[in-house]
Amino acid sequence: MAIFPGMVGPSALNRPLILDRFVVTAEQMRAIESRVFAAGMPVPALMEKAAGLVAQRIIALYPATSTTFGVLVGPGHNGGDALVVARELHVQGYSIQIYCPFERLKELTDAHARYARSLTIPFASSLEALATCDVLIDGLFGFGLERSLTDPIATAIATLNTWQKPLLSIDLPSGIHTDTGEVLGIAIRATHTFCLGLWKRAFMQDAALEYIGTVERVDFGLPVADVQAVVGEPEVERMTNEGAIALLPLPRPADTHKYKQGNLLLIAGSRTYPGAAILTALAARASGVGMLTMAVPQSLAPLLVAQVPDALVVGLPETDGAIAHLPADLDLSRYSTIACGPGLTPHPTAVIEALLASDRPLVLDADGLNILAARQGWEVRSRSAPTILTPHLGEFRRLFPQAEGVDRIALAQAAARSSGAIVLLKGARVAIAHPESGKVWVNPESTPALARGGSGDVLTGLLSGLLAQATLMKMPPEGAVQAATWWHSQAARWAAQRRTELGVDAVTLAHSLIPALQWNLSP
Repeated sequence: MAIFPGMVGPSALNRPLILDRFVVTAEQMRAIESRVFAAGMPVPALMEKAAGLVAQRIIALYPATSTTFGVLVGPGHNGGDALVVARELHVQGYSIQIYCPFERLKELTDAHARYARSLTIPFASSLEALATCDVLIDGLFGFGLERSLTDPIATAIATLNTWQKPLLSIDLPSGIHTDTGEVLGIAIRATHTFCLGLWKRAFMQDAALEYIGTVERVDFGLPVADVQAVVGEPEVERMTNEGAIALLPLPRPADTHKYKQGNLLLIAGSRTYPGAAILTALAARASGVGMLTMAVPQSLAPLLVAQVPDALVVGLPETDGAIAHLPADLDLSRYSTIACGPGLTPHPTAVIEALLASDRPLVLDADGLNILAARQGWEVRSRSAPTILTPHLGEFRRLFPQAEGVDRIALAQAAARSSGAIVLLKGARVAIAHPESGKVWVNPESTPALARGGSGDVLTGLLSGLLAQATLMKMPPEGAVQAATWWHSQAARWAAQRRTELGVDAVTLAHSLIPALQWNLSP
């Protein structure tokens, strides 16, 4: 049985913490449910349990029994779930209208429909009858949908999306592909989604975000042993606060000193983009790295000394305001990690070439990636030390021009395997892919506050500072990448709560790193 770090056996399992990390495909979810059913769990009993829990959550969200609900029922078991929810709301005194546009239903769903009619719950003859309801519940299609939706369902969904009413989806918004998050022709724009049992991959995909609304997982008791029997060590893992905090270099030993906390070299900045070097340095400083050296164009050195006085600043030869090359006396072997790229401009190709030839762990971002993309013959795979690439989608397309599709998990996975680097694909759901295991970690918590210039520079500084510490501690580099990604998003969320999403500029983000960490570490 695959056991996560910190697990000491089934009796000690903390269900929410363990299951929150699993992210499954539609095929895996089917296999898990099949094991449960084969072991003797009746399908009707599991439906009653899952849908009953959804009904409880809806009642908690809408406690006033004067609220009226319109329930959309599909032909399969998602429709059966919706009918159970409708029945439970009805017996609690809510006014319900059911709309089922399908003539043929699965046997269990049909049984629930007949029972709902026996309770005199109204079945609407047209979608328009639901227009007067306060809240709509989507039970048309759950996980596993693969075909594009066509009329008349497509037209019905288009109409629903114009009504501007709370729309609650059971398991997945109807019309969303379970694995890729793609819209299959058209999809329900839910305001709230109750994901049943385990997280599906769609919830970790940027493509689905504008459709899923507020999301919560409804744990209806799938045995952990059955989940692990099918999934094993999960190929895709959802990052959690507890898991990310465990990867931070905390607490520190009582006898530590600066030379034990990492020595980081940051190569960044140009006369055109001096701020990128400052932002990267501020974030690296917040990481707790023991020694920080900033290598910048000579003309920027006084500015960096003034902004980051605790860093050792090295002025490099420059041409037209950009770094020309690394001087011969710059000993790269002194550093536990090197990061390069923010504000560099596309000109310092000799710098990137020299770094690729070094034996130091390397983080490449921004123009470091653009230079690499322009020279597809330069090998990352042949490096003896870990390489971390941190592209946003535009940089990713330039680095991996043959990559196609919207499945960001698959894109990051394929890119890591082909390049031999750890790939951190930026976005609303950051995906981190390991080149050897093929494993992908996804950060589920972000905020639009990060949609600001300079946010990526902050991430690079934080990540490289943590990596420098992890390297000295002989910890796997992917742990530092996960911790930095989580910490970065938490800082943005912390700042947005206090200044609104519009108030989180990159400087504020960098200065929010430490208080955000304190916020998360507080009991």
